[in-house]
Amino acid sequence: MPYQDRPHVPSPPPLDLVNDVVTRFDAYARARATRDSLLPAARTTPRHEQQAFDDLQAAVVRLRSSLG
Repeated sequence: MPYQDRPHVPSPPPLDLVNDVVTRFDAYARARATRDSLLPAARTTPRHEQQAFDDLQAAVVRLRSSLG
């Protein structure tokens, strides 16, 4: 689709993107912290930890893209 035919979708304000990065960093930090938990029910799986990291990376990319 040519660029001019695409509908213009405004990007989120940078503050929203920063909040998203902080939220996803917190989720990743919690996943890392519970990886070696003594309580089996509290442990996270490597897959869950990787998903949290991937979400964090995507949020950082969105923030960087919005800043130019």
